[in-house]
Amino acid sequence: MREFLTTERIEPTKRLVVERTKDFGEIYEVFNHYDAATQSDRCVQCGDPFCLNKCPLHNYIPQWLKSIAEKDLEFAFKLSNEPSPFPEVMGRVCPHDRLCEGDCTLNDGHGAITIGSIETHITDEGFRQGLKPDFPGITTDKKVAVIGSGPAGLSAATYLLRSGIAVTMYEKSDRAGGLLTYGIPNFKLDKKIVERRVKLLEEAGLKLVLNCEVGKDIAFEDIASEHDAMFIGVGATKSKSAGISGEKASNVYAAIDYLTNIQRKNFKLSYEKKFDFKDLNVVVIGGGDTAMDCLRTAKREGAKSVTCLYRRDAHNMPGSQKEYKNAMEEGVDFTFFASPKEIVLSEDGKAIAVEVVKTNLGVKDESGRQKMEEVKGSEFRVKADVIIMSLGFDPAVPSFLAENGIETNSWGGIITNAETKETTTAGIYAGGDCFRGADLVVTAAFDGREAARNISKSILG
Repeated sequence: MREFLTTERIEPTKRLVVERTKDFGEIYEVFNHYDAATQSDRCVQCGDPFCLNKCPLHNYIPQWLKSIAEKDLEFAFKLSNEPSPFPEVMGRVCPHDRLCEGDCTLNDGHGAITIGSIETHITDEGFRQGLKPDFPGITTDKKVAVIGSGPAGLSAATYLLRSGIAVTMYEKSDRAGGLLTYGIPNFKLDKKIVERRVKLLEEAGLKLVLNCEVGKDIAFEDIASEHDAMFIGVGATKSKSAGISGEKASNVYAAIDYLTNIQRKNFKLSYEKKFDFKDLNVVVIGGGDTAMDCLRTAKREGAKSVTCLYRRDAHNMPGSQKEYKNAMEEGVDFTFFASPKEIVLSEDGKAIAVEVVKTNLGVKDESGRQKMEEVKGSEFRVKADVIIMSLGFDPAVPSFLAENGIETNSWGGIITNAETKETTTAGIYAGGDCFRGADLVVTAAFDGREAARNISKSILG
């Protein structure tokens, strides 16, 4: 270990831009044995590891780095899969630059350990060699229902099954995974990765009920009466509005609708043809990872031009800098310091441009972020054939919550006990975006894990 003085940080190899923009295949190659081991060997094995502390799951990062450096894949696999329900997903989609790698001691002049890429290597290579996470089978007479099969739901199911508890998962879509399946494009997360995890859970005893919307196709009360506890992980799927004139035009779309339909197209399922943007001028409003996903998807779909409008600068974008860099490489145009004021419509009511005003960054607010200030008289227009709004998401509050005494806050988030994740109705727990608002996959996984552990304690004694 501690080979950081002689070994530099390396990034995983990326497919060439001219190749990767022709399809939806993952753009990063997985580290081989040598690269994973030599990068792991750079770790200084801190006494108080910042990487572990910054990770919402508190992954055993220094420990599995040491195991990989010593070429003990089996132990690294066990360590990686213990606190994390799907480390091979986290290795691909986590914003490592803001979490574990961002707090790596070696960032001070030497370059952080490539933690995310090593995490991906451990589980991918482990699966390739026949390793599997341990599940005991259903060893109790207890049953728990999980509503929603996104990151929080899958995480909860994982840890409940590890306790020998039977789990039935209800998913309104035709495939499990939630945003992992229909929100994150294939070029970041191949869907076979998600399908493999779901299959493992089914082999461990999960009963998966697809195309079943709770409150519509089956009553919440019927599920509650048949289970000892419930976990709600329905995500946040209600797109935020910009509150500007013209945004309800027929060719102004929500980001999640666009991404879902293109994923359906990639699955060779039916989809809405209005989302075929080939040879069109596409404008995306927003600067988060979902905006980057839309921009990069439009490039692969053959758009004539793809432009991102963001009211601050690149440094202040809320998403991962890695995703911004990838979008830049793939030919996306960025217009910074541009705040949308109006969607300009044609005589027949179609969006034809975005009216924006230039901005500056002023004094910092209470959170330490610079306030945005508009520059008077600086309005200009950006031509558009279609516009995608990517301004974040709020929870879509299902009616069965209030009907069953499950309280929500002012913006629709489910209220839970901070420690146990239990809602205001005993025996019903919640986590992920329906509790936090739109957040990270890793925080949803944390919520699911902690809720499952508390459910297990409650019903098993």
